[in-house]
Amino acid sequence: MRISVSADSDDGVARQLVAELGRRGYEVIPHGVLAPEETADWAFCTETAARDVAEGRADQAVVCCWTGTGASIAANKVPGVRAALCTDAYTASGARRWNDANVLALSLRLTSTATLGEILDAWFDTSASQDHTDQQNIRHLGHLDEA
Repeated sequence: MRISVSADSDDGVARQLVAELGRRGYEVIPHGVLAPEETADWAFCTETAARDVAEGRADQAVVCCWTGTGASIAANKVPGVRAALCTDAYTASGARRWNDANVLALSLRLTSTATLGEILDAWFDTSASQDHTDQQNIRHLGHLDEA
């Protein structure tokens, strides 16, 4: 699985995230501060990572900024992206299950190494719900992208 990863600063778990994804066997596509030839500004590097998902170059993305809020907002501006800002494993699991989120947003300030592992476990171990109502909600979001 290809995971696009962006970070706007080399703080917190930015480098640990890349290492952990690699350790888990994922191919990482780096952006922002993780790719020296690119701009590290949060809106730009997040958009690039989110477009990787929307355009099929990556299966999912993890986008990071100091609070995670800007990265979440920027990613959700890209049609076809459903980004979720997650600070714990329960939220990550719910985002995957009920929202079929395809972009994980993380706070570089709040995410500890232990919490990072728990969030990634929950994110990658959870599949989208097949419940009719949940699927109907996801389809509705796709129509909003077209509006």
